[in-house]
Amino acid sequence: MRILLLGYGKMGKVIEQVATQRGHQIVGTIDLTNRADLKNYNPHNTDVVIEFSAPEAAHQNLQQTMAQGLRVVCGTTGWLAHRPEIEVLCQQHGAAFFYASNYSIGVNLFFRLNKALAKMMQPYQNDYGVAMTEVHHTQKLDAPSGTAITLAEGIVENLPLKTKWVGNSGAAIAEDEIEIVSLRQGDVPGTHVVKYESAVDSIEIAHVAHSRAGFALGAVVAAEFLNQKTGVYGMDELLGAPVYL
Repeated sequence: MRILLLGYGKMGKVIEQVATQRGHQIVGTIDLTNRADLKNYNPHNTDVVIEFSAPEAAHQNLQQTMAQGLRVVCGTTGWLAHRPEIEVLCQQHGAAFFYASNYSIGVNLFFRLNKALAKMMQPYQNDYGVAMTEVHHTQKLDAPSGTAITLAEGIVENLPLKTKWVGNSGAAIAEDEIEIVSLRQGDVPGTHVVKYESAVDSIEIAHVAHSRAGFALGAVVAAEFLNQKTGVYGMDELLGAPVYL
């Protein structure tokens, strides 16, 4: 499979290693120094684009790749206000678009565990408060992380008392809000903790990434899944719908 890497930072380089190990060809790498070269790639010379750039660049990158009819696996977060537009462009140009806030298979299992726990907590939601903490490396530009937002949305979907999430602004938290505390420390790949707490006990689930390799493998597996497809996809299509929620 011929892969174009759009964004060639630390994550892009790990994806390159994983893709090469799995027998794929990297046909090019695009970053700020050569972004104009993106116009040279099309479905005839590129099977899938893997986009891990930056929040401020992702929207323009996706507009252009969709208009060129490319298949794109996107792992950049912090741009999702534009997602409906990108999905429309995908359909209009016969492209393909795969988005996940986190490509780690373990994290996506954690998403499902989070939803299941929230559903189990429904009868006890008046007794337990719920909050989240996410920790990432200091180079991560967006906060809360896309993964934390996905976790919060999973709780909102399954716990009727909660209707929205808020970042750690220091303001008082309303009863219907889930607070996400974001910390930026060193070179932490990613830690996410969901905690339910009552007057008598606490229930806590956590996912701790040890390296970027898990994210990179998931992105390459998503690219393999997207190859030869058109349309919009996500991790539920890749992993299959959960049978226990």
